[in-house]
Amino acid sequence: MRHFIAIGALLLGACQMTDVADEPETCMAAEFQQYVGQPLSALDKDELLQPDRIIGPDTAVTMDFRPERLNVEHDDERVITRIYCG
Repeated sequence: MRHFIAIGALLLGACQMTDVADEPETCMAAEFQQYVGQPLSALDKDELLQPDRIIGPDTAVTMDFRPERLNVEHDDERVITRIYCG
């Protein structure tokens, strides 16, 4: 029985989630924060580093975390509401 408890503890330790705040910001989202509150058209798509994704209010997105990807969220009126890595 002790062996099962020890193995279970090891497995749980291996499954720990890392805090997203601990991840390095490699997509450089901080450089694009001045666009939050601006219309989506103000953002020059050629300026964005690849990969990126534009996320509308009803857009389905995958839940995978990719620190190099720049995400740009906008509302129904196509105003940018959030820019972040992931």
